[in-house]
Amino acid sequence: TIMANKLAAVLDRDEWSITIVDRDGQHHYQPGYLFVPFGIYSPRDIVKPRRDYLPRGIEVVFSGITVIEPDQNQVRLDNGRNLGYDFLIIATGAHPQPDQTDGLTGPGWRKDVFDFYTLEGATALSRHLKHWAGGKLVINIVEMPIKCPVAPLEFAFLADWWFTEQGIRDKVEIEYVTPLSGAFTKPKASALLGNFLDRKGIKLTPDYSVGRVDTEGKKLYSWDEKEVSYDLLVSIPTNMGDAAIERSGFGDELNFIPTDKHTLRSKVKDNIFVLGDATDLPASKAGSVAHFQADILFENLL
Repeated sequence: TIMANKLAAVLDRDEWSITIVDRDGQHHYQPGYLFVPFGIYSPRDIVKPRRDYLPRGIEVVFSGITVIEPDQNQVRLDNGRNLGYDFLIIATGAHPQPDQTDGLTGPGWRKDVFDFYTLEGATALSRHLKHWAGGKLVINIVEMPIKCPVAPLEFAFLADWWFTEQGIRDKVEIEYVTPLSGAFTKPKASALLGNFLDRKGIKLTPDYSVGRVDTEGKKLYSWDEKEVSYDLLVSIPTNMGDAAIERSGFGDELNFIPTDKHTLRSKVKDNIFVLGDATDLPASKAGSVAHFQADILFENLL
């Protein structure tokens, strides 16, 4: 969306056409998912028509992507159409994949096991919290990288605030279980800000790599069989790139695209560029990163 607006403003339309392909006509303000479980936002606050944010004079196609064929300079769509291109910008994002963790989507899924990285998960958790009387809340990051890496920690602090507002904070135990060595993604931040969890009465369990989840017994098991019990589990599942990247045969093991970190040109082919979460770059998979990358990509592509 950012790139379409930037390019539409400067490209000669007699020489260039711009086509944007997206899977559906709804634009989700994904940072808003975090606030849905606590009733701060509702779905109607964060879901808008995608066309509202796109410039005039470009072609908009709503379809899934079957496969990208770099050697043919074309993208094959689920609707049967083949789109040729001179330049391709891939911004297919990252997506939660709870099925990558053994047992996570078992009988307890969306009953006492929830995610908030999808609108469906966030709204289901919102309904559950309205009637939850208390117990042990475990917030677990399955593995890194994840999009918006600070969001799980924000969720923990919001939960502390919300349960306090509801008058049941003394009935809720909060445990933050992470594969990182500290609560924050950066060691310096963990060293300076780590005591925030202690001040809020949130237990930190670091260096914990989940191997499986028993949703009937309500327990997490690490690969070395350490147990963490819960009454309510909020999981941040494995994040992966789009399945179309795997079908296209040029992603890494998590379907993220090899990308030159200086230019955002893909390592797949010179006329393919990658933006945001779809890259394999050593940067946060956050909306702000995609925004600042777009400024650089705009210059580089021109």
